[in-house]
Amino acid sequence: MDVKDIAGEYIKTRQRSQRLHERAEQVFAANGVTHARRVLDPFRPYITHAKGSKKWDVDGNEYIDYVLGHGALILGHGHPDVVRAVQEQMAKGVHYGESHELEIEWAELIKSMMPSMERIEFFSCGQEANMMAIRLARIYTERGKVLRFEENFHGWADELIAPAPGVVTNNVCLIPGHDLDRLEKELATREYAILMVEGGGAHMAGQIPWETDFIRALPGLTQKYGTVLLIDEVVTGFRDSTGGWQASVGVTPELTSLGKIIGGGLGTGALGGKADIMDILRPKPAPKQFVRHSGTWNANPLTAAAGVAACRLYQTGEVQARLNQLGAYLRRRGNQAMKEQGVSGRLYGRSIVWLYLGPIDYEPSDDTLPPTKDTEKLLSGATNKARLCLHLLHRCISTIGARFFILSSAHNEGDIDQTIKALGDSLDAMTAEGSLDKEGLRG
Repeated sequence: MDVKDIAGEYIKTRQRSQRLHERAEQVFAANGVTHARRVLDPFRPYITHAKGSKKWDVDGNEYIDYVLGHGALILGHGHPDVVRAVQEQMAKGVHYGESHELEIEWAELIKSMMPSMERIEFFSCGQEANMMAIRLARIYTERGKVLRFEENFHGWADELIAPAPGVVTNNVCLIPGHDLDRLEKELATREYAILMVEGGGAHMAGQIPWETDFIRALPGLTQKYGTVLLIDEVVTGFRDSTGGWQASVGVTPELTSLGKIIGGGLGTGALGGKADIMDILRPKPAPKQFVRHSGTWNANPLTAAAGVAACRLYQTGEVQARLNQLGAYLRRRGNQAMKEQGVSGRLYGRSIVWLYLGPIDYEPSDDTLPPTKDTEKLLSGATNKARLCLHLLHRCISTIGARFFILSSAHNEGDIDQTIKALGDSLDAMTAEGSLDKEGLRG
């Protein structure tokens, strides 16, 4: 392989994908894709089908998949229990426009794993759940402002995303994480309806992980100043433990948002929490205030069937145990290989394993943590990561920008061994082609 022309080599084995991408550019505005994270030069592969930990493209290439529906598929592709439930429900009806028993069973399963959700409401996605959380908190507290942490992601709606062109955030205050003094100073103004926290840490549950002591201090402060605490578990909910990330750190919020994996692979979201806050959704006579919640696809029977099948599996804890086992294996094997190759980088995280390339400030005793606390270092290297993503794809390892590896219970140690080999070969190739920057990425 001519590593200096990796794009050319990649295209040679993906010519049907290239033709589809050229068609897509004529109909989709964002570089021919329908999700910002799917933008890649020259293009990502076009997929025909998937099973377990694998997926196949239109050119017949087989990939080990670490994208997994952007984190939704912790059971892997096509889990038989979920497939069976969806097939059976499809024959019965996709949408009744009425209440049905499956939605109750689904909510009961979620509540049994996450008791802090005394009442639950379903949505089409996690972002909608976060939007509703803001609305309920404003009525509950009779305040208007939203307090959020820098780099935390809660969706792309105005009050959920970082300031950007076209975004209006007049009632939102962004503050640094891990600064309790600054947090209390803001809360003490008693202007904030809600404090929003991304479960696990910033950027897909932990590229910048939370310090446990900081998170455990939040409920006391929000209660002291009358602000609603929301933990956004759209990514983390039921991924690492049956009780979610909040159970892992020992924090009980007043509201929790969920999404991704609770639908078994189908699009959904949920908001739950204290009954007196969620009760604002209950219709009341004027002049009492309540929130009308509509949504055509809320808890539709097809999604509910998939959600019930998946949540039954999460409830046993076996899925989470397997994910944690695989995460530890990936981190151990990967870090051993990078040290042997002299690569200045580490893998860290839990069942979503992050790749850090850069200066090693120290070796943490816990490999779930990165080897630096410098946020700028953790967020650097996007250009190198995009190049690495292409190298990995050429070696049939599918990631989101080579930033992290999302694991499922369908992966196995053989998949991980193959991935580590591809990662090492890719980093060696990038060194040979001179595409790695000079910021200490090689020790």
